[in-house]
Amino acid sequence: MTRLFWVRHGPTHAKTMVGWTDLPADLSDHDAIARLDDFLPRGAVVVSSDLSRAVATADALGTGRDRLPHDPDLREIHFGAWEGRRHDEVSAEAPDHIRSFWEIPGDIRPPGGESWNDLTLRISRATDRLLTHQTGRDIVVVAHFGAILAAIQRARACTTTEVFAHRIEPLSVTVLKAGRSGWSCGQINHLP
Repeated sequence: MTRLFWVRHGPTHAKTMVGWTDLPADLSDHDAIARLDDFLPRGAVVVSSDLSRAVATADALGTGRDRLPHDPDLREIHFGAWEGRRHDEVSAEAPDHIRSFWEIPGDIRPPGGESWNDLTLRISRATDRLLTHQTGRDIVVVAHFGAILAAIQRARACTTTEVFAHRIEPLSVTVLKAGRSGWSCGQINHLP
């Protein structure tokens, strides 16, 4: 069995749609990072998306753990032309488009961005590579809100509506297990 400890990066404090925009994480809560570090298995390997907020968070947790190269496939969903914009701004310009994007996720894309299905395929591809090359190991994956939801959806084989009901807080852990008999979920959005 392989355990994947999905960690959401530290907070960015952004109030806009942030996908591929490379904002830094606020890692000033040293106690929260220490609790998270203590919670994660020592012998695990650590991998992160290549965005600086995930890289810095992974680096803060990397002591005593082997670090794998950053993986761009672990990035957040790409919001395209909506990147860095507030929901209400986009809603004023394209109310039907943004409503459909959130309420009927699937193949609907922001202009120049990714659909939910694009994200889930990308996250599955990254996960499958990890499972192939790190079978039987504990893996700490430092990623993003959407990436973690996509991983949960795959593990639970649930609908997007069901998975969107989950909160994924900064510096939280979601534990998923992959084995011969398939996937299972442990804790979701655990704050150590």
